[in-house]
Amino acid sequence: MVNTGAVRSNYRNEQIPVSAGISFAMTLLLVCLLYDIAGQNVPYSQLFLLSILAVSFLGFIDDMLGRRDTTGLKGHFGALIQGRLTTGGLKALGGGVIAFYIALLISPDWGNIILNTFLIALTTNFINLLDLRPGRAVKGTLLGLVVLTAVAFKNMNWLLVAPMLGAMLFYFPRDLKGQVMMGDAGSNVLGLALGFWAATGLPLLARIIMLALLVAVHGYTERRSLTETIDKVKILRTIDQLGRN
Repeated sequence: MVNTGAVRSNYRNEQIPVSAGISFAMTLLLVCLLYDIAGQNVPYSQLFLLSILAVSFLGFIDDMLGRRDTTGLKGHFGALIQGRLTTGGLKALGGGVIAFYIALLISPDWGNIILNTFLIALTTNFINLLDLRPGRAVKGTLLGLVVLTAVAFKNMNWLLVAPMLGAMLFYFPRDLKGQVMMGDAGSNVLGLALGFWAATGLPLLARIIMLALLVAVHGYTERRSLTETIDKVKILRTIDQLGRN
């Protein structure tokens, strides 16, 4: 399993299974099949499912085949400019195409298409950035979902939120204990789901503010370590370490 990339060293140099987050996409697939069998019409369910499966597959490729010597959007796109396509670059390009396709189908005009494309793409990458310590990506997604619920409860598609939330909560304790690693096959899914819910549920001003924050965070993380920043800020450090062995 080590040779295939299915087992990898975590930040404590322990050998644990990677890509366990593929269970999120599989859970959604099963639930959507049950919705279809029951004749339950769920808005955007096919678009959401196909997007989740696609981004999880791209993440799985990066988990299994990716090299760790090139990191960050700047690094992957820099390699692409030099004529070298990394698995991370493939994931970023594919994620951008998926985000654009979603935005094209859910947006009323080109202004919203552009806004929603970047919103979904950067949210996807943001959760991926968080997934460097046990539990961090799930905590970030849950906090984001709480904010979305507070701002746009009536606009949330709960039949799509429920299976993802259930899969996250079932997986969460194992992630906190460092028994498994969700990998990009999982973090990409959580990020895309959060971005999808934001794009379909939030009003225009809230989406603009969210995008501005995402751009600022991405600019910051290209220059500094997100983990070091979290360790230095007490409230972030407390949330980050909560429940972790």
